[in-house]
Amino acid sequence: MDGQGFRAYDVAQPKENVMLELEEKIAHLTKTVDELSDVVAEQQKEITSLATWVQKLVQREAERDQAGGGGHVYSDERPPHY
Repeated sequence: MDGQGFRAYDVAQPKENVMLELEEKIAHLTKTVDELSDVVAEQQKEITSLATWVQKLVQREAERDQAGGGGHVYSDERPPHY
């Protein structure tokens, strides 16, 4: 086998065996592609859900800023123990 998972087939090996091995590899690769496709579809659903959630948070914060009720920002203050 070379570094990519391919191997040279022995010319003396019966064609039926070579075909069987190739069919098995194709079946395995097809199954792997189907599984990966399912994973990608689930990830897309999650990304869409998270993007919607982030958009709602951004909108809520913008509405809060417009209302002037942004509240007190503590990030510029020193903690009381200093």
